[in-house]
Amino acid sequence: MKSTRRGFMMGCSAAIASLAGSRIHTVAFGDTGPEGPYPKGAFNDETLVVVFLRGGMDGLNVVAPIDGVDRGHYEAARPDLQLPVSGTGAALPLDAQFGLHPAAAPLHDLWQNNSLAIVHAAGMNESTRSHFDAMEYIELGTPGVKSTTTGWLTRHLDSANNLPPEIVMPSLAVGDLQQTSQLGNLETINLVDPDQFHFQNGPWRWRDAQRTALRRMLQGGNSPLHQTARQALDAVDIVELYTGDNYMPANGAVYPETSFGEDLQVVAQMIKLDLGLRVVTVDLGGWDTHESQGNGSGGYFAGLLGELAQGLAALYLDLDGSGSANYAQRLTVVAQSEFGRRFTQNADDGTDHGHGNVMMVLGGNVNGGFHGAWPGLAPGQLFEGVDLAVTTDYRQVLSEILIRRLGNNQLGTVFPGYGGYSPLGVVQGNDIPPDYSGGREEIFSDGFETGDPGRWIVGGG
Repeated sequence: MKSTRRGFMMGCSAAIASLAGSRIHTVAFGDTGPEGPYPKGAFNDETLVVVFLRGGMDGLNVVAPIDGVDRGHYEAARPDLQLPVSGTGAALPLDAQFGLHPAAAPLHDLWQNNSLAIVHAAGMNESTRSHFDAMEYIELGTPGVKSTTTGWLTRHLDSANNLPPEIVMPSLAVGDLQQTSQLGNLETINLVDPDQFHFQNGPWRWRDAQRTALRRMLQGGNSPLHQTARQALDAVDIVELYTGDNYMPANGAVYPETSFGEDLQVVAQMIKLDLGLRVVTVDLGGWDTHESQGNGSGGYFAGLLGELAQGLAALYLDLDGSGSANYAQRLTVVAQSEFGRRFTQNADDGTDHGHGNVMMVLGGNVNGGFHGAWPGLAPGQLFEGVDLAVTTDYRQVLSEILIRRLGNNQLGTVFPGYGGYSPLGVVQGNDIPPDYSGGREEIFSDGFETGDPGRWIVGGG
């Protein structure tokens, strides 16, 4: 039983109900606008979508050397898995030295219009090859420390001083679980299918009355429970009213008919609802290719990479509008994995756990092209003699997005223990001097030094 407009008006808060007669818009939730109570530019309205590629994506076969001395090293290390440079399934040239896996062709168009940036040899300096440890370190934002009690996205939202005081849906986790990067955030909404995101408790004929009664029970309470419950009800009311089975992606965008494609369509749909959405997390797993990865540019890996590329390209196209409806102009998508794969293929036509990897960033304000330093693939240039080295700390990329796109320079809070940030030029925006205070006693009540002056255990929320 879907919510009716009458049910929406009865159930939701007065502030939200007042908007029911017209389309919800961002100004309603404290966004920028000359007619609102806040000066234009007072609030940041960027949406950051973090796509985590779980399992350790083989970045060396996403972006592979196609010429030069490293091409020889690459061919020797991967006689079966190497991307060809000519003929059927040849890599798509990105520049004179590197080519893109042909299964990622939808991203090649974004590369050509400078909306896709690729960061070479990115990752963390922790040498773990454990999936679980690496994912936890990256999502907590504290490599080497797993006792951190909040995720880096949570600390971003908590420390940002350019967000409106109330947002209906500031944080969204698409899927059944809240990702570790949002750990500790009580405002994150988990959503799989908007059509199933509605108030449902008991017989349908009593739901409007139950919704109204629940709001009256929560009215006036200021505890985190009261605030979170009211926010959840607001989100349910609006999502019920403005979503349905008839969502049509814009500009002819076609999402892959997979769970990942459906997740990205949900992201676009929620962004277009203008609920103040600021951060989103989405997962795509299956990258642990120890065997039967796929020779040349075919096989299992190509299928999964094609799903990723088609989905990201569809999301960008769906949100790429004109004027005030051009959501792509305030969208930044970053895709990363916990680590890369071993440089040399194994005996099972796969690759084992590695180290350095690629990060991909796309959006309307991205400086397309390659960024970061390429370390080389000669034996003396490999990490521990077997893996692509890390030359760009993943936090450097995320910090640039925080500062230039999200307007948050509180790096000491978001990434405690990280210092020496300098922009790579991945995205456009204003450079604000980073603030490395916080992340210690100023922010986390029970933080204490571990003996390493650059490492702090973070706790206290």
